[in-house]
Amino acid sequence: MNIAYICTEKLPSPAVRGGAIQIMIDGIAPFIVKQHSLTIFSITDPLLPFREVTNGIKYIRFPKETYEQDVACELTKQAFDIIHVFNRPIHVGKYKEAAKQSAFVLSLHNDMFSPLKLCKEEAERALTESTLITSVSDYIKQTVIKRYGVPEEKIRVIYSGVDVEKYVPVWTKEGQQIRKRMRQTLGITDQKVILFIGRLSKTKGPHLLIRCMRDVLSEHRDAVLVIAGGKWFSENGWNDYVRELHRLAAPLGNRVIFTSYIPSERIPHMFLIADVFVCSSQWHEPLARVHYEAMAAGIPIITTNRGGNAEIIHHLQNGFVIDDYNTPVAFSEAIRYMLTNQEKAQEMAQTARKQVEEQFQFQHVANRLESVYRDAFSQNRQRMPFNG
Repeated sequence: MNIAYICTEKLPSPAVRGGAIQIMIDGIAPFIVKQHSLTIFSITDPLLPFREVTNGIKYIRFPKETYEQDVACELTKQAFDIIHVFNRPIHVGKYKEAAKQSAFVLSLHNDMFSPLKLCKEEAERALTESTLITSVSDYIKQTVIKRYGVPEEKIRVIYSGVDVEKYVPVWTKEGQQIRKRMRQTLGITDQKVILFIGRLSKTKGPHLLIRCMRDVLSEHRDAVLVIAGGKWFSENGWNDYVRELHRLAAPLGNRVIFTSYIPSERIPHMFLIADVFVCSSQWHEPLARVHYEAMAAGIPIITTNRGGNAEIIHHLQNGFVIDDYNTPVAFSEAIRYMLTNQEKAQEMAQTARKQVEEQFQFQHVANRLESVYRDAFSQNRQRMPFNG
């Protein structure tokens, strides 16, 4: 099949500026292109040419200001069997007008059918024009079904994944060597590291981790909190929230370390500095990909029971799930538990790594998507008028 991927207008592909969608595309594209022709549309970036073919994948990039119109125009120039639109239901109708014969797969990585983002008419059009829909979690799937009564079979949950070759488990000899080297770059030796990786936004909750540190330090005096991330993906500028984080951390001195943005290629090694990783999401997280990454690295995980997080992290089986997500004491209790019960924490981490190997590699994601593409292609052919 001839397949097109249409990324959002936020970030370029490949993931030179990060981004969960772009990282996933980078992971699955090599498997998809083995069986199909693949064209990836994304916005321009100073690091990337407007057009290129790399490893058999065609990349076409347009300026952010005219992105949707340029993509729609390009769709009129070549025929695609499948057009996969990432996270932008509002544009499906425009693309469908340009490529009436194509099957459309819409993937949802956030609650994009929220009334705050789409009016009823826009949502219904996107649902009608999409042959099949995928979602990153059952939580996201149910948000659409509850609002619009979409048949269960039209939306399929496709959990994301990682490249396990890039994630060396921390308990291996190589993992320990990387851990030692990465810790040295941060001035960390034998401390117990609590790690946060993500955008520095209130919805991600790093302020709660800083606020819980005094309680953690009362029992684990050698603990240190490492906060890795910028205010917006690759941006390291300051805003009011970032300033507030630094204000909260100041009394704790070197017990809180800010690393700023970490490029996606360094993330696998960054996880290895940790004794425990915490996803402190406050919003209804669709299902943060940092869970898959921490699982692959073999790092014990604490997460919040928000959105889809608890669909792959199960309490005291492969991680620790917090229900009382917006109180510092809930985080301090969870962190103290994981640092005190290290044998249990390691058991959960090893279970999580095995689950990644068996279910959440990019090969698995690509296989599940290929099944969706085949079904969408078949359904679209049945709908097309016979012209023989």
